[in-house]
Amino acid sequence: MPVYVALLRGINVGGSKSLKMTLLREVLESAGCKDVETYIQSGNVVFAHASRSEAKLQKDLEAAIAKAAKFDVPVVLRSAAELNQVVNDNPFPKSGGKELHVLFCTTKPTATAFAKIEAAKFAPEAWALANREVYLNLPHGIGTSKLAGAITRVSPAKEATARNWNTVEKLVAMAAERG
Repeated sequence: MPVYVALLRGINVGGSKSLKMTLLREVLESAGCKDVETYIQSGNVVFAHASRSEAKLQKDLEAAIAKAAKFDVPVVLRSAAELNQVVNDNPFPKSGGKELHVLFCTTKPTATAFAKIEAAKFAPEAWALANREVYLNLPHGIGTSKLAGAITRVSPAKEATARNWNTVEKLVAMAAERG
């Protein structure tokens, strides 16, 4: 059975759109997910599911979560293999922890979408694209980053969900335990 990681966008942030992880696990189990495990309160879930269609599974999970939560919750899915590829594609191997962030987009971003963002203006901050991800190297963190603000005003990054590198590595390890 394929292993997936679901990344929920915009829950349990600043006291809005509260969603208990116990409820989230129950909803996913009711939707046919097996071996469901959540990580921290920001909507990270690792599970197995028989579905081979990521797009259909994403839509089904969004509908099930919205019904239970009473509000819409965008879900970004990655297979365990895709999440491993995110680690392998890291263009900033000397960065990590809380200074490296990954924006997980539902569609593949193009360099032309970000053409107006002058990287030099944001140094020492930097960004790079790989597959459906935007990598942000933010030496002083995401909270005060001007680059993160500029990038997340552009589609598809503005609809993406971000995770720091510590979380990405933890999710890769959790997925590996299932596969």
